[in-house]
Amino acid sequence: VQLQACGGGLVQPGGSLRLSCAAFGFTLDYYAVGWFRQAPGKEREGVSFISTGDGRTSYANSVKGRFTISRDSAKNTVYLQMDSLKPEDTAVYYCKAETMYYNDYGQPVVANYWGQGTQVTVSS
Repeated sequence: VQLQACGGGLVQPGGSLRLSCAAFGFTLDYYAVGWFRQAPGKEREGVSFISTGDGRTSYANSVKGRFTISRDSAKNTVYLQMDSLKPEDTAVYYCKAETMYYNDYGQPVVANYWGQGTQVTVSS
């Protein structure tokens, strides 16, 4: 079972990147997925989320209108399309998949997986 994030790189301000978060060993459609980022000296922050089922999305105010999160069920992958990138978007980006189910005793159990980080650097 593994979650793999990739797609980072070096891009100029105003440029675009697409990050991928691929699941291996489980079906990502059953999980809510979030993208997080952590810049040097700062706490990790949530960037964007997509729910299971109806696929509702949400974005941090700092990226609203510039980033788009989406699912590709056939590829078992969630993407983060990042446009109009700014230097302040520079960070290590992580994806997280989370679901909840009930065990044999009727107790809720939360299961989550993190992908390894991918570096995004926005600089001229």
